[in-house]
Amino acid sequence: MKTLEKISSYAGNTFAIWVILFAVLSLIFPGGFAWIAPHVSLLLGIIMFGMGLTLTLDDFKGVFKSPVSVLVAVAAQYTIMPLVAFGLAVIFQLPPEIAAGVILVGCCPGGTASNVMTFLAKGNTALSVSVTAVSTILAPILTPALTLLFASQWLPVSAADMFMSIVQIVLIPIILGIVVRLLFSRQVDKSVKALPLVSVVGIVAVASAVVAVNREDILTTGLLIFTVVILHNVLGLAIGYVIGKLFKFDFADQKAVSVEVGMQNSGLGSALALAHFSPIAAVPSALFSVWHNISGPVLATWWGKKSKKSDDLQSDAYDETG
Repeated sequence: MKTLEKISSYAGNTFAIWVILFAVLSLIFPGGFAWIAPHVSLLLGIIMFGMGLTLTLDDFKGVFKSPVSVLVAVAAQYTIMPLVAFGLAVIFQLPPEIAAGVILVGCCPGGTASNVMTFLAKGNTALSVSVTAVSTILAPILTPALTLLFASQWLPVSAADMFMSIVQIVLIPIILGIVVRLLFSRQVDKSVKALPLVSVVGIVAVASAVVAVNREDILTTGLLIFTVVILHNVLGLAIGYVIGKLFKFDFADQKAVSVEVGMQNSGLGSALALAHFSPIAAVPSALFSVWHNISGPVLATWWGKKSKKSDDLQSDAYDETG
């Protein structure tokens, strides 16, 4: 188990590298990854079950300890990212399938990677976990409703069918994970450190599958989509940070809100796009997965160093006055 935990920790710390590496490999050897596409929903269900295993009642207590922070972050995530996605789709005059895909990933809840990035950035990790948990629980209602609102002018959207998909591949697995943890907490606690490996393998597989089945479209329109994805993510991070400042949150909370708003559950976006739109509509989610696993660690590292420098200065000042 110790060896598995070390492998899992290493995989989690090098997540971005694996996403990029396998995205490139799936472009070069699409036949080796396209077979995964029909199993994307199952993979996401396994990832969500793993997320449920990691959740405890303490993660939801944060909602009651700092309700304003959680409410602001969740509200910001479900307004800023859909609106930015809609604006980018209009400004860049995106083709219908790609526009729907960009909007869909913008309407998804936060991903678990945001919790890791908040921790590395020395942000309020407890707040980040609470926001991810709440936004994910709300996803069956808000993701279909917002997708219908913003994407229906490009493609027909069945909010009811999308609701059922999210319940099946997100809500039910998470609830099962929580129940299993409550019933077998001792056993789960022993194996929970190996779960990051499951998430890494799952997300890498999902991104690789989407890239593989859309190889030709990515080679012709990939630059446009990647530009939109980068802008979407960067604007989400920036506006999320500004929202935190406007509400006068402390710096740790500002970082948590920024990361929660800017980083999406791109695996869910890919699964929903494949199920309800078309393979090309899943490309924005796949590229989002690649990009936010680059921008997230870069931002987290910069913020982490900034916090360390600030802590060192405060420590020096205390020593001088002490």
